[in-house]
Amino acid sequence: MFDPEKFVDEKVNELKEQIQDKAVIGVSGGVDSTVAAVLASRAIGDQLVAVYVDTGFMRKGETEFVGDMLDKLGVNFRIYKAGDEYFEALSGIIEPEEKRRIIGEKFIRNFEAVAKEEKARYLVQGTIAPDWIESGGGLRDTIKSHHNVGALPKDMDLTLIEPLRDIYKDEVRKVARFLGVPVAERQPFPGPGLAVRILGECTHEATDIVREACAIVEEEIDSASDKGDMERPWQYFAALLPVKSVGVQGDVRAYGYTIVVRAVQSIDGMTAAYSKIPHHVLQRISERITNTMGDRVNRVVYDITNKPPGTIEWE
Repeated sequence: MFDPEKFVDEKVNELKEQIQDKAVIGVSGGVDSTVAAVLASRAIGDQLVAVYVDTGFMRKGETEFVGDMLDKLGVNFRIYKAGDEYFEALSGIIEPEEKRRIIGEKFIRNFEAVAKEEKARYLVQGTIAPDWIESGGGLRDTIKSHHNVGALPKDMDLTLIEPLRDIYKDEVRKVARFLGVPVAERQPFPGPGLAVRILGECTHEATDIVREACAIVEEEIDSASDKGDMERPWQYFAALLPVKSVGVQGDVRAYGYTIVVRAVQSIDGMTAAYSKIPHHVLQRISERITNTMGDRVNRVVYDITNKPPGTIEWE
């Protein structure tokens, strides 16, 4: 049986031996990167610099939330605002693997810039087992490249350290609870952020739409779960489809985008079943999205695909 206390003791000691100088770690606010940051911080203290990169594709209110959390956890951190860089780099890009490659490389370049300023030699990452399994290699097929695995540039100057590489999401959550990390139960969020919840080009308009839609989905499902109306899914979000369809707004013809709502139950992320969300919750989500963004979104659908054959995220 997995013992989080033993794991923490072993990893902190291992990190003390592995890291002989300053290190940087990218922290997204999710449980994986936050746990890795706390472990590394326990091992080397302020020799670790946690870097939160605001790519412009973060959740609503995320930058403020993460900064406050890291401060309370006692982790040395910096916020690196780079939204303009990412939007420019992704201009005209539609293919999801190319998005992941571009975002992954920019992540590393951002970290290298901070590492150079901090004179750091190591990069710590919150990579977990499903990340490298799905990214392929050897006899494994590439399901989708995770930005922290398949998109790492070959000429990276930093030595890579991955303390969570051999464990799964449910085990990471156990470690988070043991460490007192407040996002222990927080649903996963993709490393490339909202960029992979936009099917098509990542424009400012598309990002604004999907950010608001994701916030509504999270708020409504959290509210219903807190009331006992439904079981809280393992992951739940909205994705923006690159198609428009005819609708009606008042007595006027509308031509708007489609939002797809996705919610799944899983243990470790390797397989998943779609969540049976009550219809009144889905109706509330649909009404809020279309009322809030009726000039841009006029249709909301629910995804009932398991993994496999689908993946959890759409890209």
